Order: sequence, then C-alpha cells, then structure tokens
Amino acid sequence: MFAQLVDGIFWDIALWVFAIGVVWNILSIFRVGNKPDYSEPRGSAVAGAVATNLRRFMPRSEMVSRTRLQVIAGYLFHLGLFALLFFAAPHVLFIEAQTGLGWTSMPYWAFIIAAQLSFTGLLLLWVHRVMHPVTRLLSDMDDHMASILTFIVMLTGCMALVEAFEGLRVLHRFTVEILMVYFPFSRLMHAFMFIPSRAFTGAWFGRRGVKA
Repeated sequence: MFAQLVDGIFWDIALWVFAIGVVWNILSIFRVGNKPDYSEPRGSAVAGAVATNLRRFMPRSEMVSRTRLQVIAGYLFHLGLFALLFFAAPHVLFIEAQTGLGWTSMPYWAFIIAAQLSFTGLLLLWVHRVMHPVTRLLSDMDDHMASILTFIVMLTGCMALVEAFEGLRVLHRFTVEILMVYFPFSRLMHAFMFIPSRAFTGAWFGRRGVKA
C-alpha cells in the first residue's frame, strides 16, 4: 500500500510542488523589475553577465587561502551529485521511462567513486559550517535541514542500488519526494538561482565598466 502511494500520488504531488515552486521563484525575480537606468553605458551588460558567471566559479586570488576547503569540498559534492543524478544506471532508466530520453549510464565503479566524492564534499561542507565560528553564526535551521535531507537521499539511494530489498527503493523514492517538496521553499533554490543572480550582478557592473 505504501509503495503504491510513493510510486503514485506522493510522486505526483511532489513533482507538481517542485515544478510550480521552482517556476514561481524564478518568475518572481523578473516580476520585481528595475528602475530605468539613464546613465551612459561604459561597457557591455551582456559581456559583464557572462564574464561574472565564469569568474565566480573560482575564488578571487586574494581569497584562495581562506576558501580553499570550501571550494574543493563544494566541487567534490556538486560534481559527484551531478554524476549520480544524471548518470547512475537506475536514474538513467527512470528518466528514460518518464521522458523517453536516454543515454549511457556510468559503470558501477564510477558510481562508487562519484558517491564517495559527493559524500566527502557534503560532510566537509557541513562540518565546516558547524565548526567555523562565522559560518556557524550565519547558518540557520534551513541550512542544516538542506544538508541533512540531501545526505539522507544520497544514503538511501546507495542502499537501494543493492536491489536486495524492494523497501529500500521505496524508501529512497520517498525521501526524494520529501526533498522535492522542501526544495522550492529552501536555499536549495540556489541550484536554479545562482546563474541568474550572477548574471544580474555582472550586467549591472558591466554596464558601468566595472569588473564584478
């Protein structure tokens, strides 16, 4: 009974909440609008938007020594999670079943490496958030909840890969649905917002001939 709910109505609800919530948040940015800028442009807003997005993938040279851990851990987590999400065999099969689109999945050994890298990055980021006095002060329940839910989803996914017990697959999908419902109302929205945010900042400064 529970498995039918998870594969049926729970999934439909989570998908609609996720989709509507993400679209609503993105559209809310454009609904705000900006005051007309009548100043004479001193540079290209488009070039500024593109350049800022590219530059922000690496820290400024003067900040490297202070942010090395966060940068390395961040890339480990995000690249590992990307590989798991789009190239793990069960996910590829699921995407193909839902959309008709498919591609070659990564082998099992690559899954293990990606999972280890992603877990390592996530744990390092969370430990740093808890231990560092500044990030600990700036963090709230949303930050910790996002990390905990992501960790649980990844853990149940690795457990479900064994395919020894149907309940593990159901548990993983249920945790995914919880994360999907939570996603639009949390800082996890940065997954969709970081590029538009950087582009807006870069365009604003780029029009004024300033390197952001």
